[in-house]
Amino acid sequence: MQLPREIIVGNETLELIGKICKRLGFSESALVVTGPHTHHIAGQKVTDILDDAGINVDQLIVSSITVKDAKIVEEKIRELKPEVVLGIGGGTKIDVAKLGSARQQVPFISIPTTASHDGIASSVVSLRGLNKPYSKVAQSPMAIVVDTSVITQASHRFAASGCGDVLAKFTAVRDWELAHNAKNEYYGEYAASLSLMGARLVAEHADIIQPEIEEGVRMLLEALISCGVAMSIAGSSRPCSGSEHLFSHALDVISPKPAMHGEQCGVGTIMMARLHGLDWKRVKETLERVGAPTTAEELGVEPGYIIKALTLACTIRPERYTILDERKLSYEAAEKLARATGVIE
Repeated sequence: MQLPREIIVGNETLELIGKICKRLGFSESALVVTGPHTHHIAGQKVTDILDDAGINVDQLIVSSITVKDAKIVEEKIRELKPEVVLGIGGGTKIDVAKLGSARQQVPFISIPTTASHDGIASSVVSLRGLNKPYSKVAQSPMAIVVDTSVITQASHRFAASGCGDVLAKFTAVRDWELAHNAKNEYYGEYAASLSLMGARLVAEHADIIQPEIEEGVRMLLEALISCGVAMSIAGSSRPCSGSEHLFSHALDVISPKPAMHGEQCGVGTIMMARLHGLDWKRVKETLERVGAPTTAEELGVEPGYIIKALTLACTIRPERYTILDERKLSYEAAEKLARATGVIE
């Protein structure tokens, strides 16, 4: 069970990164991994703070989000041998740093600049170019440092996407229970409860998860972090990823222009909640309140791809038993589900 040693969420927390590194025993060297855009938002600032703290710091800017980039990070780590790797950016830049550091068995610190999905706090990564179109386990961050003043400056679309990823836990946990009952799969009640707590918090406080409201951003971040910790406790993504994620992964495979991960998962949750007999209308209403997409049109995805993704989702990860294994949606049944929930007209 890998868990973060420190989680710091607040205003201007980036200023503490030098002290945090030294407190964790990283006083000699560090590698900052960031992107071209996030370099200007937070990457350079963190680099300067570490340098001022007397830590020998190198910086690597990755331009894309593929396994190839993770290998570049890994090679840089092998060359420099830093005590710690800091991933700074959206979820994808953090994933690149997370996977590269895990392969070289170097500790990793997560510093997100958006709140778009729970990868900022989890042990799993999801990158383009993996041999399978879904997440794989890398390592949990040793620390998570979130500066809410940075997060609130990002487009609200990222936060709305994060809400979609958190609300997905309603159906993910139900799928996990289903697998336990049908296949005797391990089910961890504590991890499941922690995951559901995050989803309930977002549902109950959707009205404050709005542009530039720091209290709402903090609420969402705490929910995302709780979900990441739940995965670490469970030892898999089961508490947070079910049929709704399989739908999203299927869209990633077949759609020429897929939407953001959390956006797709949110729409998937609407439909999977109906299959499970949950209150799918409340899920849809919550997504609307936070400004997240609830239809194919709002996702920017053709209706036909929604239907096809529903039929293909159960084949994405055959070993992961979900409601889709029980319902086996035909094209006609998938179209009926998408229309009944208003995802397509």
